[in-house]
Amino acid sequence: MPAASLRLPTPTPGQESDWVAEHLRGLFSGPARDANTFSPELAGTQSAANQALNTLDLRNYASARNQVMPVSSRGATRLSAWIRHGLLSLPEVAAAAEHAPGSDGDRSKFIDELWWQEYARHLYARLGTKMAYPLRYAPPEHAATENMPDPDQIWDREMLCMDGAREELETEGYLVNQTRMWLASQWTVRHGAPWRDGEDWFFRHLLDGSRAANRLGWQWTIGAGTGKVYGFSRWQVNKRSPGLCDRCALQSNCPIENWPDETQLSPVRPDPRLRHDETAAMTAGPASVHTSGEPEAVWITAESLGDNDPALLAQGKLPVVFIWDEKLLRRLQLSGHRLVYLTQRLAELGRDRDLNIWRGNPAEVLSTLSVATTCAPVPGFRRIAAGIQIAELHPWPWLARPNEQTVTSYTAWRKALSGRSRPSNL
Repeated sequence: MPAASLRLPTPTPGQESDWVAEHLRGLFSGPARDANTFSPELAGTQSAANQALNTLDLRNYASARNQVMPVSSRGATRLSAWIRHGLLSLPEVAAAAEHAPGSDGDRSKFIDELWWQEYARHLYARLGTKMAYPLRYAPPEHAATENMPDPDQIWDREMLCMDGAREELETEGYLVNQTRMWLASQWTVRHGAPWRDGEDWFFRHLLDGSRAANRLGWQWTIGAGTGKVYGFSRWQVNKRSPGLCDRCALQSNCPIENWPDETQLSPVRPDPRLRHDETAAMTAGPASVHTSGEPEAVWITAESLGDNDPALLAQGKLPVVFIWDEKLLRRLQLSGHRLVYLTQRLAELGRDRDLNIWRGNPAEVLSTLSVATTCAPVPGFRRIAAGIQIAELHPWPWLARPNEQTVTSYTAWRKALSGRSRPSNL
């Protein structure tokens, strides 16, 4: 094995923070701590994910999913991090939702949010890194900075609505959808800071951080996808977090008392792939298992770490390989709690399977192996997969396979899907 890549010991359950601090030094920012210390039910394990899915309760979801305070009033399910890393797939969550407690309206709203996640994945699978650029409208240009702006420059630290959300993001690695929009709107719509810096800030800390959903959320909030910005003001705080403004030092001089000034967005030439995907089959990946040889190991990625990963499930006796991409992580500097979260899953998996963990270059580690793996709809997977020997390529578990039709907006995408038969996995 090339010297640039280093084989790491399997982490022990309960000691993941120490393991990350010792073996992934230099590849993350902040302390290597358990984010789920504050919310134990959010551990990065299959057992925690299964427990959450088995007890899924959607009562009042439609009315309370965006509630911020008090915490006890929140209706969000907090399944997103397990979904993001493949411990739960969208089809199995959608199936569970059909029988979860709640009204028809609650279930309908929840499943609609799952389809929004699927839309983000379709969009990212089709556009890849182009999602880092405005889809249809561009906010005013601002001078690029060498370093990401400090949130202290974006708002007054005495703003409870902002600073409370920031603390939750950087401490727990989780935000409800409402506070994500608050922070994004304050960052770019009011303050004018570059949206990609804000999106990187979210991605660094969110346990469910994905370029697909994260970038789509930012583009929607700043109007890049629709031409209409989300105008965060005190009204939303009073509605979603009643009583918070009464405790704020700025209650009589609120910086967001009124709607923000109208933002002048500039139309941009849309990527033609938004309307039509000429390579839809490549975007979607294989529809069935593609076999070209005999695999020696199963390669798993951060996109698909669950027990029901198709390749992991199909090859129950083969050793499993996971690689911390050193070059990528050194550049991203994700928060320590994100890496601890993933390590919790590796520690759990290592109890049941022959798990080989590496730190280095994935292409180098996999260069001498013939692997089984699950196709992941992200640019990094495609880049690595193109240069290695994949003996068995398994399909990604879509809610609906991507096709050539429009993804210009969520509404247009859903309308295009409506003419197709209801997916059998729902």
